[in-house]
Amino acid sequence: MKLILARLAILAGILGFWEFASGRLIEPYLISKPSLIFTTFWNWVMDGRIFFHAGITAMEAVAGFLLGAAVGMTLGILLGRAEKLAELLNPFIMGFYSIPKIALAPLFIIWFGIGLEMKVLLTATIVFFLVFLNTYTGVRSVSPELVNILKLMGANERHVLRKVVVPSAIVWVFTGLRLSVPYAMIGAIVGEMIAANRGLGYLLSHASAQFNTAGVFAALVAIITLSVLMNTGVGVLAKYAMPWEKAQKNREVSI
Repeated sequence: MKLILARLAILAGILGFWEFASGRLIEPYLISKPSLIFTTFWNWVMDGRIFFHAGITAMEAVAGFLLGAAVGMTLGILLGRAEKLAELLNPFIMGFYSIPKIALAPLFIIWFGIGLEMKVLLTATIVFFLVFLNTYTGVRSVSPELVNILKLMGANERHVLRKVVVPSAIVWVFTGLRLSVPYAMIGAIVGEMIAANRGLGYLLSHASAQFNTAGVFAALVAIITLSVLMNTGVGVLAKYAMPWEKAQKNREVSI
Protein backbone atom coordinates (compact mmCIF):
# COMPACT_ATOMS: atom_id res chain seq x y z
CA MET A 1 0.00 0.00 0.00
CA LYS A 2 2.83 2.39 0.88
CA LEU A 3 4.49 1.63 -2.44
CA ILE A 4 1.28 2.48 -4.34
CA LEU A 5 0.88 5.74 -2.42
CA ALA A 6 4.51 6.65 -3.11
CA ARG A 7 4.02 6.03 -6.82
CA LEU A 8 0.83 8.11 -6.86
CA ALA A 9 2.64 10.91 -5.06
CA ILE A 10 5.42 10.89 -7.66
CA LEU A 11 2.87 10.90 -10.49
CA ALA A 12 0.93 13.76 -8.87
CA GLY A 13 4.16 15.75 -8.44
CA ILE A 14 5.11 15.27 -12.10
CA LEU A 15 1.66 16.24 -13.36
CA GLY A 16 1.49 19.22 -11.00
CA PHE A 17 4.87 20.55 -12.13
CA TRP A 18 3.91 19.92 -15.76
CA GLU A 19 0.68 21.91 -15.34
CA PHE A 20 2.57 24.74 -13.67
CA ALA A 21 5.44 24.82 -16.18
CA SER A 22 3.24 24.90 -19.27
CA GLY A 23 2.89 28.53 -20.33
CA ARG A 24 5.25 29.75 -17.61
CA LEU A 25 8.53 27.93 -18.18
CA ILE A 26 7.86 26.20 -21.51
CA GLU A 27 5.71 27.17 -24.45
CA PRO A 28 2.29 25.44 -24.21
CA TYR A 29 2.37 24.23 -27.82
CA LEU A 30 5.47 22.16 -27.03
CA ILE A 31 4.16 20.17 -24.03
CA SER A 32 0.47 21.11 -23.72
CA LYS A 33 -1.09 20.67 -20.25
CA PRO A 34 -2.25 17.57 -18.35
CA SER A 35 -5.68 19.15 -17.90
CA LEU A 36 -6.00 19.81 -21.64
CA ILE A 37 -4.74 16.30 -22.46
CA PHE A 38 -7.33 14.80 -20.10
CA THR A 39 -10.07 16.93 -21.70
CA THR A 40 -9.06 15.80 -25.19
CA PHE A 41 -8.90 12.16 -24.14
CA TRP A 42 -12.27 12.40 -22.39
CA ASN A 43 -13.87 13.95 -25.48
CA TRP A 44 -12.54 11.05 -27.57
CA VAL A 45 -13.97 8.60 -25.04
CA MET A 46 -17.38 10.29 -25.09
CA ASP A 47 -17.68 10.35 -28.89
CA GLY A 48 -16.37 6.76 -29.15
CA ARG A 49 -13.42 7.74 -31.32
CA ILE A 50 -10.79 6.30 -28.99
CA PHE A 51 -12.51 2.91 -28.80
CA PHE A 52 -12.81 2.63 -32.57
CA HIS A 53 -9.17 3.45 -33.24
CA ALA A 54 -7.88 1.45 -30.26
CA GLY A 55 -9.87 -1.57 -31.42
CA ILE A 56 -8.22 -1.44 -34.84
CA THR A 57 -4.73 -1.13 -33.35
CA ALA A 58 -5.41 -3.89 -30.81
CA MET A 59 -6.56 -6.22 -33.59
CA GLU A 60 -3.41 -5.58 -35.62
CA ALA A 61 -1.05 -5.80 -32.65
CA VAL A 62 -2.59 -8.95 -31.14
CA ALA A 63 -2.89 -10.76 -34.48
CA GLY A 64 0.69 -9.90 -35.41
CA PHE A 65 1.91 -10.80 -31.93
CA LEU A 66 0.22 -14.23 -31.99
CA LEU A 67 1.40 -15.00 -35.53
CA GLY A 68 5.00 -13.89 -34.91
CA ALA A 69 5.13 -15.66 -31.53
CA ALA A 70 3.76 -18.93 -32.92
CA VAL A 71 6.22 -19.03 -35.83
CA GLY A 72 9.09 -17.85 -33.62
CA MET A 73 8.47 -20.53 -30.98
CA THR A 74 8.06 -23.27 -33.58
CA LEU A 75 11.26 -22.44 -35.47
CA GLY A 76 13.13 -21.74 -32.24
CA ILE A 77 12.36 -25.23 -30.95
CA LEU A 78 13.05 -26.83 -34.33
CA LEU A 79 16.43 -25.19 -34.89
CA GLY A 80 17.32 -25.50 -31.22
CA ARG A 81 17.04 -29.27 -31.54
CA ALA A 82 18.57 -29.46 -35.05
CA GLU A 83 22.06 -28.06 -34.49
CA LYS A 84 23.37 -28.76 -38.01
CA LEU A 85 20.37 -27.08 -39.63
CA ALA A 86 20.79 -24.09 -37.30
CA GLU A 87 24.45 -23.73 -38.31
CA LEU A 88 23.47 -23.88 -41.97
CA LEU A 89 20.79 -21.20 -41.69
CA ASN A 90 22.54 -18.99 -39.13
CA PRO A 91 24.09 -16.46 -41.62
CA PHE A 92 20.74 -15.97 -43.35
CA ILE A 93 18.83 -15.56 -40.08
CA MET A 94 21.37 -13.10 -38.65
CA GLY A 95 21.48 -11.19 -41.92
CA PHE A 96 17.72 -10.71 -41.95
CA TYR A 97 17.70 -9.98 -38.21
CA SER A 98 20.18 -7.13 -38.70
CA ILE A 99 17.74 -5.28 -40.98
CA PRO A 100 15.75 -2.58 -39.12
CA LYS A 101 12.27 -4.08 -39.44
CA ILE A 102 10.61 -0.69 -39.80
CA ALA A 103 12.60 -0.27 -43.04
CA LEU A 104 10.58 -3.18 -44.45
CA ALA A 105 7.32 -1.22 -44.17
CA PRO A 106 7.51 0.36 -47.68
CA LEU A 107 8.20 -3.07 -49.17
CA PHE A 108 5.28 -4.58 -47.26
CA ILE A 109 3.03 -1.83 -48.62
CA ILE A 110 4.05 -2.79 -52.17
CA TRP A 111 3.46 -6.49 -51.48
CA PHE A 112 0.35 -6.43 -49.32
CA GLY A 113 -1.21 -2.99 -49.82
CA ILE A 114 -2.22 -0.61 -47.05
CA GLY A 115 -4.85 -2.78 -45.42
CA LEU A 116 -4.92 -4.76 -42.21
CA GLU A 117 -2.70 -7.53 -43.62
CA MET A 118 0.31 -5.22 -44.00
CA LYS A 119 0.23 -4.08 -40.37
CA VAL A 120 -0.29 -7.62 -39.07
CA LEU A 121 2.60 -9.04 -41.10
CA LEU A 122 4.92 -6.15 -40.21
CA THR A 123 4.11 -6.68 -36.54
CA ALA A 124 4.59 -10.44 -36.86
CA THR A 125 8.00 -9.94 -38.49
CA ILE A 126 9.17 -7.74 -35.63
CA VAL A 127 7.84 -10.10 -32.94
CA PHE A 128 9.16 -13.23 -34.67
CA PHE A 129 12.85 -12.55 -34.10
CA LEU A 130 12.53 -11.66 -30.43
CA VAL A 131 10.56 -14.82 -29.67
CA PHE A 132 12.67 -16.99 -31.98
CA LEU A 133 16.03 -15.95 -30.51
CA ASN A 134 14.84 -16.36 -26.92
CA THR A 135 13.24 -19.73 -27.66
CA TYR A 136 16.31 -20.95 -29.53
CA THR A 137 18.59 -19.85 -26.67
CA GLY A 138 16.33 -21.56 -24.15
CA VAL A 139 16.30 -24.83 -26.08
CA ARG A 140 20.07 -24.79 -26.56
CA SER A 141 20.58 -24.20 -22.82
CA VAL A 142 18.69 -27.34 -21.84
CA SER A 143 20.92 -29.71 -19.86
CA PRO A 144 22.24 -32.48 -22.18
CA GLU A 145 22.37 -34.83 -19.21
CA LEU A 146 18.61 -34.63 -18.75
CA VAL A 147 18.05 -35.34 -22.44
CA ASN A 148 20.45 -38.30 -22.40
CA ILE A 149 18.87 -39.77 -19.27
CA LEU A 150 15.43 -39.58 -20.85
CA LYS A 151 16.70 -41.23 -24.05
CA LEU A 152 18.32 -44.00 -22.03
CA MET A 153 14.89 -44.65 -20.54
CA GLY A 154 13.54 -45.18 -24.06
CA ALA A 155 12.03 -41.75 -24.71
CA ASN A 156 11.65 -40.55 -28.30
CA GLU A 157 12.04 -36.97 -29.54
CA ARG A 158 8.41 -36.12 -28.79
CA HIS A 159 8.82 -37.23 -25.17
CA VAL A 160 12.05 -35.26 -24.86
CA LEU A 161 10.37 -32.12 -26.13
CA ARG A 162 7.33 -32.48 -23.88
CA LYS A 163 9.09 -33.59 -20.71
CA VAL A 164 12.38 -31.68 -20.78
CA VAL A 165 12.92 -29.18 -23.58
CA VAL A 166 9.68 -27.18 -23.44
CA PRO A 167 9.49 -26.97 -19.60
CA SER A 168 13.16 -25.95 -19.45
CA ALA A 169 12.91 -23.35 -22.21
CA ILE A 170 9.54 -21.87 -21.26
CA VAL A 171 11.09 -19.16 -19.07
CA TRP A 172 13.10 -17.98 -22.07
CA VAL A 173 9.99 -18.13 -24.24
CA PHE A 174 7.99 -15.89 -21.93
CA THR A 175 10.93 -13.50 -21.64
CA GLY A 176 10.76 -13.17 -25.42
CA LEU A 177 6.99 -12.72 -25.30
CA ARG A 178 7.21 -9.97 -22.69
CA LEU A 179 9.90 -8.19 -24.69
CA SER A 180 7.79 -8.49 -27.83
CA VAL A 181 4.70 -6.68 -26.53
CA PRO A 182 5.99 -3.11 -27.00
CA TYR A 183 7.52 -4.09 -30.34
CA ALA A 184 4.17 -5.48 -31.46
CA MET A 185 2.70 -2.07 -30.68
CA ILE A 186 5.55 -0.41 -32.57
CA GLY A 187 4.81 -2.49 -35.68
CA ALA A 188 1.10 -1.70 -35.61
CA ILE A 189 1.56 2.02 -34.83
CA VAL A 190 4.28 2.60 -37.42
CA GLY A 191 2.24 0.76 -40.06
CA GLU A 192 -0.74 3.00 -39.29
CA MET A 193 1.36 6.16 -39.34
CA ILE A 194 2.79 5.27 -42.74
CA ALA A 195 -0.39 4.15 -44.49
CA ALA A 196 -3.75 4.15 -42.72
CA ASN A 197 -6.83 6.24 -42.05
CA ARG A 198 -7.72 4.55 -38.78
CA GLY A 199 -5.99 3.23 -35.66
CA LEU A 200 -4.09 4.92 -32.85
CA GLY A 201 -1.08 5.47 -35.13
CA TYR A 202 -3.30 7.40 -37.53
CA LEU A 203 -4.80 9.34 -34.62
CA LEU A 204 -1.30 10.21 -33.41
CA SER A 205 -0.11 11.23 -36.86
CA HIS A 206 -3.27 13.26 -37.55
CA ALA A 207 -2.94 15.19 -34.27
CA SER A 208 0.75 15.85 -34.99
CA ALA A 209 -0.03 17.16 -38.49
CA GLN A 210 -2.43 19.66 -36.93
CA PHE A 211 0.13 20.67 -34.26
CA ASN A 212 -2.37 19.42 -31.69
CA THR A 213 0.06 18.58 -28.87
CA ALA A 214 -2.74 17.63 -26.49
CA GLY A 215 -4.08 15.19 -29.08
CA VAL A 216 -0.61 13.66 -29.52
CA PHE A 217 -0.28 13.08 -25.78
CA ALA A 218 -3.85 11.76 -25.57
CA ALA A 219 -3.06 9.23 -28.32
CA LEU A 220 0.13 8.25 -26.45
CA VAL A 221 -1.91 7.66 -23.30
CA ALA A 222 -4.17 5.31 -25.26
CA ILE A 223 -1.14 3.49 -26.73
CA ILE A 224 0.44 3.09 -23.28
CA THR A 225 -2.83 1.78 -21.86
CA LEU A 226 -3.16 -0.78 -24.65
CA SER A 227 0.47 -1.91 -24.17
CA VAL A 228 -0.07 -2.33 -20.42
CA LEU A 229 -3.17 -4.45 -21.06
CA MET A 230 -1.25 -6.68 -23.49
CA ASN A 231 1.63 -7.03 -21.02
CA THR A 232 -0.83 -7.94 -18.28
CA GLY A 233 -2.32 -10.62 -20.51
CA VAL A 234 1.10 -12.14 -21.15
CA GLY A 235 1.83 -12.01 -17.42
CA VAL A 236 -1.38 -13.86 -16.58
CA LEU A 237 -0.59 -16.49 -19.22
CA ALA A 238 2.90 -16.90 -17.77
CA LYS A 239 1.46 -17.60 -14.31
CA TYR A 240 -0.65 -20.43 -15.71
CA ALA A 241 2.20 -21.80 -17.82
CA MET A 242 4.79 -21.61 -15.01
CA PRO A 243 2.95 -22.35 -11.73
CA TRP A 244 6.21 -23.40 -10.07
CA GLU A 245 7.44 -19.77 -10.05
CA LYS A 246 4.71 -18.76 -7.61
CA ALA A 247 5.43 -21.77 -5.42
CA GLN A 248 9.14 -20.90 -5.43
CA LYS A 249 8.44 -17.29 -4.39
CA ASN A 250 6.19 -18.49 -1.56
CA ARG A 251 8.92 -20.87 -0.44
CA GLU A 252 11.49 -18.04 -0.42
CA VAL A 253 9.15 -15.83 1.62
CA SER A 254 8.52 -18.61 4.15
CA ILE A 255 12.28 -19.18 4.54
